Amino acid sequence: MRYTCAMKLPLLSDTAFENIADSTDNFAFHFHDTYTIGLTHRGLFTSHYEHRIIPVYEHTARIINPGEIHGGESHAWQYTNFYPDAELLSTLYEQMYGEKKMPIFERHIIQDEALFRRLIAFFQAVYTDEAAMVVESRLIDALGYLIAHYARKAAPYPPTCHEPKAMSTVIEYIHDNIETDITLNALAKTAHVSKYHFLRLFKNHTGLTPHQYIIAKRVCKAKTLVMQGEALSHVALEAGFSDQSHFIRAFRKIYGYSPKTLQKSNFIL
Repeated sequence: MRYTCAMKLPLLSDTAFENIADSTDNFAFHFHDTYTIGLTHRGLFTSHYEHRIIPVYEHTARIINPGEIHGGESHAWQYTNFYPDAELLSTLYEQMYGEKKMPIFERHIIQDEALFRRLIAFFQAVYTDEAAMVVESRLIDALGYLIAHYARKAAPYPPTCHEPKAMSTVIEYIHDNIETDITLNALAKTAHVSKYHFLRLFKNHTGLTPHQYIIAKRVCKAKTLVMQGEALSHVALEAGFSDQSHFIRAFRKIYGYSPKTLQKSNFIL
């Protein structure tokens, strides 16, 4: 289900991979700090993405930009994903166009045989443990094609904040205190509005309730810690979950498998 290629290619040392044979899970609304780039091989995924419901059929690529809210339901879904960070794609964009920007992909589902073949070749190189040069060459080929054909715009990198000031302050407060017991009263006070108005403003701004946003952010932090080899009990506390079982349930709702699976390198379904 997960594979790491740290020994072969440091460029991808902190990048998660998923290769799932048959998913029938529902995925709670969440976001990632990274891109999600994946392929659907067979089955169906009903994607809830940016206020739209989009059926995802076999032989298509699925692209999600960092921070975009998504979820969905799977039906005998076989897929392969990886989660490259913004630095990787921004560096490649700079090499292609001479300016350091973060490419933004407006199409969520892409049916393009050339892109599909390139991503398949990259994933095969990763999973068959090809030489580092082969993996990197196929990575550049796939992502370069994706950027050239589907990045219709680009954002400054590192990202600049375009959020309304009150919500920007609240988001910063959440990130700085993610491991603590964050209260609705504290968030509303940070935004200088009533709790009633804060709940409406936050949902309109992020697409999530404050609780959903905090859980998603905690899972993002926890995923990084798990990939760094931290014990699950320590990860739960560091990420702000009340206990390990709460953390495992939240993680499974988002990824469809347990964080214990994420700890297993070289595991392929």
